[in-house]
Amino acid sequence: MTLTDDTSVMAASVPPREPATRWPRVALAALLAATAVLYLWGLGSGGWANDFYAAAAQAGTQNWKAWLFASLDSGNAITVDKPPVSIWFMALSGRLFGFTPFTMLLPQALMGVASVGVLYAAVRRVSGPGAGLIAGAALAAMPVAASMFRYNNPDALLVLLLVVAGYLTVRAIETGRTRWMVGAGVVLGVAFLTKMLQAFLVVPGLALAFLVAAPIAFWPRVRALIAGGVAMVATAGPFLALVDLWPADSRPYIGGSTDNSLLQLALGYNGIQRIAGRGEGPGMGHGPGGGPGGGPGGEAHVFFGGTPGIGRMFGPSFGAEVSWLLPAALTGLVALLWWTRRAGRTSPLRASLLLWGGWMLVTAAVFSFMDGTIHPYYTLALAPAVAALVGICTVELWRDRHSAAARAVLAVMSAGTGVWAFVLLGRAHGWQPWLRWVVLIGLLAVAALLVAGVQRWGRFAAAVAGAALILGAAAPAAYAIETAAHPAKGPGAMAGPAAAHADLGGFGGFGGPGGPGGPGGPERASDNVALQDLVRATDNRWAAATVGSMTAGSLELSTGTSVMAIGGFMGSDPSPTLAQFQQYVDDGQVRYFIAEQHRGPGGPRPDSGEAAEITAWVTKNFTARDVGGATVYDLAR
Repeated sequence: MTLTDDTSVMAASVPPREPATRWPRVALAALLAATAVLYLWGLGSGGWANDFYAAAAQAGTQNWKAWLFASLDSGNAITVDKPPVSIWFMALSGRLFGFTPFTMLLPQALMGVASVGVLYAAVRRVSGPGAGLIAGAALAAMPVAASMFRYNNPDALLVLLLVVAGYLTVRAIETGRTRWMVGAGVVLGVAFLTKMLQAFLVVPGLALAFLVAAPIAFWPRVRALIAGGVAMVATAGPFLALVDLWPADSRPYIGGSTDNSLLQLALGYNGIQRIAGRGEGPGMGHGPGGGPGGGPGGEAHVFFGGTPGIGRMFGPSFGAEVSWLLPAALTGLVALLWWTRRAGRTSPLRASLLLWGGWMLVTAAVFSFMDGTIHPYYTLALAPAVAALVGICTVELWRDRHSAAARAVLAVMSAGTGVWAFVLLGRAHGWQPWLRWVVLIGLLAVAALLVAGVQRWGRFAAAVAGAALILGAAAPAAYAIETAAHPAKGPGAMAGPAAAHADLGGFGGFGGPGGPGGPGGPERASDNVALQDLVRATDNRWAAATVGSMTAGSLELSTGTSVMAIGGFMGSDPSPTLAQFQQYVDDGQVRYFIAEQHRGPGGPRPDSGEAAEITAWVTKNFTARDVGGATVYDLAR
């Protein structure tokens, strides 16, 4: 193959076939085993991870209605602020094996292993097993993957479903058969019921690749895409209809919404508001300073993505999560798209570049310029595309290593990866300082050898290629191992060593000491034995009620009781109303009211609305007492 020759294998419509050998199977088995060890090692040792979703998973083990709707409590007062599908898997695992941190997180880890395997299969179909293995290894070693495939947010299931949709689209491009696109649509419909509109960020790349390259006429291609869209709506639609048709007074309130509607949640809090930003409203919203996810005084906070803009993917918030191989992926994508510009319409390689490149560019652009709530771990959705492009471009360029142009691009990819790893490791404030120099010098040396003509040196060329792969993966893999060794705690997760997050400031640090999810003082519900004993002794529908989910989730997990989170996650949802709460109290359905335990950027904000009215009514009509440092009101008449 010659990259500068328009009749090259790259432009062919039939992908290259590797000789039938056993090594790909053995290598794949080794990759999946290593991935399983990384993701299962010490799983659950960090406790319940995000109490918010853990409490919903526990409620799903106690009550089937809570399981169906992903209610935050088994009394079914309010749901979490996402659709229920990811909660279903964690709750079912708890029902089967007993509910512990390990059994809750087990499905997440297995989803990670499956994602690596499916990505290998998708890339292999076009560029061979070598490219598939590089792509799978790159995904497995991505720090954000080691974080989120061991965590209980919905992102693990979302990414598995997106990778499956990518694989099905690759099959559809090969054959032109509508059934593969319908399958992709079904999977994306389930992905919508996992994390709503974020599932659709991959659609432009998948649709463009099929529309350009499927080996059928234009209008059949259009009809196949329409069929996939219909399948997507038909998959997600029934659950949306179920929520709307179910009597509102016999199901939990849809957390995060303003009108108790799952569709409004998708389009509002989890949709337009995430993209464009907003003022005060349900859920996390803007930071207390009024800026997008800001810290005090409007400071753009690292955990909320920092400042929107073209450099966000490489900044202190997102850089160490997913950008290690992003320069190499971008370089290879641009080069191969240029060299395949005159390839036949059905070129599998160009179709693959359009698919994964479209996925990467659209997702990165949306994440970069989002002005609403965004967190670093969202970049897990970007990781499969980056990994796939690195695998495809590396192997395709190496196949043409006798071309000076191909070697030059590989050299740029190698040097760029080394320099960027040096920069990212330098942000870790002294963590393993030797590693950044080894990676930098090694990859610069590889780049020099490529330019010098390493292809002429026989077996030494293979050794150089192997060294490049090891050095390129060393830095993100080291971060991934460090991440697995120190599991995230609290309502958020960031990958890598703690030294890399020294600039968190202003929020107390999610998962850090004194932060919303970290070890605090004796007032925390998870540490308050007297408070736990008090609520365990009740047999009410809700043992207690409190504003926001911080205390509610922690108390539910430590006692196994049902605790009402007034106002949902941040205490700002309009549920329950004062009249509803008063009726619950009159009926004896809720026993205690616990005054808010966490005030500040990470705690509830019941300054107005229903939560404030309920708090005022309770404090006026009932007597407070101290229980292990917590202020508790007995609501029994």
